[in-house]
Amino acid sequence: MTDPSTIGKWIVFLGLGLVALGAIIWLGGKLGLPFGHFPGDMRIERPGLSFRLPLGTSIVVSVLLTLLLNVIIWIFRR
Repeated sequence: MTDPSTIGKWIVFLGLGLVALGAIIWLGGKLGLPFGHFPGDMRIERPGLSFRLPLGTSIVVSVLLTLLLNVIIWIFRR
């Protein structure tokens, strides 16, 4: 069984990671980064229909989360 303090550390670091990601996205929007408007993001607008599929943005967010999680895992293994 895993020690509760270890689980607590993971939850805290996960929360800090989410806060950091949220801050990056928020500041990126303030600085004019095109979140939601990357190449590969699809938008279909017709009368009575609006559809968005943010593939490019999803890839960027996935890469950022992967890097963040790898850093967190590297810190815990030290």
